[in-house]
Amino acid sequence: HGFQINKGGWEKGSPIGGYFSPWENPSLENLAPGENLSIRLAKETAAFIRENKDSSFFAVLSFYAVHSPIQTTREKWNKFRQKAADAVVRPTGFRMERVLPIREVQDNPIYGGLVETMDDAVGIVLEELKSQGLDKNTMVIFTSDNGGVSSGDNYSTSNLPLRGGKGYQWEGGLRVPLFIKVPGLQPGSSDIPATGADIYPTILDFLGLPLLPDQHLDGQSLKPIFSGTGQLDERALYWHYPHYGNQGGEPSSVIQHNKWKLIHYWEDGRSELYDLRSDIHEDHNILQEFTQTGTRLEGDLLKYLSQMKALYPEPDLLFDSKLSQNREEYLKTEFLQLLEDRRMEILSTDYLPDSTWWGSEPLLAD
Repeated sequence: HGFQINKGGWEKGSPIGGYFSPWENPSLENLAPGENLSIRLAKETAAFIRENKDSSFFAVLSFYAVHSPIQTTREKWNKFRQKAADAVVRPTGFRMERVLPIREVQDNPIYGGLVETMDDAVGIVLEELKSQGLDKNTMVIFTSDNGGVSSGDNYSTSNLPLRGGKGYQWEGGLRVPLFIKVPGLQPGSSDIPATGADIYPTILDFLGLPLLPDQHLDGQSLKPIFSGTGQLDERALYWHYPHYGNQGGEPSSVIQHNKWKLIHYWEDGRSELYDLRSDIHEDHNILQEFTQTGTRLEGDLLKYLSQMKALYPEPDLLFDSKLSQNREEYLKTEFLQLLEDRRMEILSTDYLPDSTWWGSEPLLAD
């Protein structure tokens, strides 16, 4: 991708070997037993900043956190376990969503610790910029690739009031944080939708460089928003997810235009229409009330997918409806109860995790 230096990036999206050294990463050597991966990546970035403080530089820090496996330290687990206890632990933490159970409370102390360690790591980088006197002329962008995982992998967090989470077609999966800190500009906020594709032209624009529309075809500069009165060119946003996901997502495609969001499902051809301004949790499918709007959006969506030569799912000829019913019944009963039992176990004062993370403690003690 044109990067001159790579520390820790390779073909895996999850931290093979876990978040504590020794990890298994051919691009990042193990230095100290028990070292935390997020902190190490932040320190590598800070070192890069120091080495290049007298010139312009571009650094991308892609944490493996907060991806599975969900791991933290004993100290942080205890901190967030106590926080959950002080807030009064709810008797239930999950309910059945359309396909899988979903977490509805943010009281997972392991996940809380994993997130906070990433926050600590971000702080290391920002503090390095400040100590080098670079915070006044360095643009910092923070964002995520998907919403928190509320089903599937680890059932780790809740994204309420948004519905769903990572892998879902609802806002809990699609809507993510985006912070852009530009030196000299006062903090503010905007509800204008943006996407990751907008970051590239935004950086170019703030640097006073010409835009490169042949490279950032789907993005536009967000710089006009920072003026307080600026607007972006009106546009629709699209997502295409033509397969099942282990987190509960269904084969679907999405178009969002202004307040309207239409989801088209490929399994049976149905569509759902939501007004995100009045129904952020996407509870009320209003397609029957606004048929004209739904028809227009669906037409725009299908036209866009055709222009992009999108691939579409095909029927599974081996599908067994009886097996599907049995699985659904298991998820609603036995598995849902297993999740509740596991949640209470993690919140108990005598909880003991597996050896993949707290196993690093004896090494640190040595």
